[in-house]
Amino acid sequence: MVNWIWLFFIVTGFAVAAVQGNVEAVTQAAFDGAKSGVTVCFGLISVLVFWLGIMRIAEDAGLLSKLAVLLRPVVRFLFPSIPKDHPALGYIMSNMSANILGLGNAATPMGIKAMQELQKLNPHKDTASPAMCTLLALNTASITLIPTTLIAIRMNYNSVNPSEIVGTTLLATIVSTAAAIIVDRWYRRRLPANPAVKG
Repeated sequence: MVNWIWLFFIVTGFAVAAVQGNVEAVTQAAFDGAKSGVTVCFGLISVLVFWLGIMRIAEDAGLLSKLAVLLRPVVRFLFPSIPKDHPALGYIMSNMSANILGLGNAATPMGIKAMQELQKLNPHKDTASPAMCTLLALNTASITLIPTTLIAIRMNYNSVNPSEIVGTTLLATIVSTAAAIIVDRWYRRRLPANPAVKG
């Protein structure tokens, strides 16, 4: 679906430019966008490498495992259908820990592994289980203490104070996470008759 939306935007843009006689402007914008994308990527590399290194140090120092221990009661509450010692819980806690620290790129592989493990528990393979929906909602709206990627982008564009968004980002992600949990619980209670959403 997303591919069709992007195709619609591209075709519409070219069509409008052709009607207005500004096709060259679209071409120039495409090249400028590609150049800006590469510039931003190079600017992000240094910051992301730094934070990934910090993440590895934190992991080796046992910080992530301690954070996972703190998250365990929350994870057990949010995912009651997952067996106590199932590998999915470990991946979910690692995913949440990385997201909380603003390391979305590091969280993605753990999220994928968690989904794979949850699919093994899913009795209806063609329908997402409640636990899978909960994980997707939390991963999308996760509380973020340090918005690493946004800070890196702001640094790349010479922001005077690139870290000033930390407070507002934390507040926004707390609200989004609370909303995700509330909606998830609401749907679980509203759709009990569907065998694919039990548990």
